[in-house]
Amino acid sequence: MRRIIGVIGPSHPDEEIYRLAFRVGELVGLQGWITVTGGLGGVMEAAACGARSSKGITVGLLPGDDPTSCNSCIDIPIATGLGEMRNFLIVRASGALISVGLSPGTLIEMATAVRIGKPLVALGLETSLPIEVRRARSPEEAIEYLKGLWRTGK
Repeated sequence: MRRIIGVIGPSHPDEEIYRLAFRVGELVGLQGWITVTGGLGGVMEAAACGARSSKGITVGLLPGDDPTSCNSCIDIPIATGLGEMRNFLIVRASGALISVGLSPGTLIEMATAVRIGKPLVALGLETSLPIEVRRARSPEEAIEYLKGLWRTGK
């Protein structure tokens, strides 16, 4: 069975966060894992386009009712009609999550992942949080951390 990795982050990132998210998606695709995002712009688009560049499969869990509202790198758009509540679906559908950057919606997804015990790795996080989060210095380190979790059966 293929692993499903949720990539979360702001819809309006700076250039560095966008670049990191693209690389995360690329590495997820190279592992043969499936990339799940919120299907729209910013980090969601960067991760999906990175995954697509490495022949990975991308799923977008969209907030609205229109499956054509997804970014151009989503292979499987799922229009949830749930608005922001679709963030919980992203967390639940994922075997692990990588957050790239921070926004209010990302913080909610991160807190949900921690609350329900989903593996979570954070990149581009330059602030302290009231939750314990595994931090990575690079996309490669984030992927290696997840691979290590699964090698040890966690």
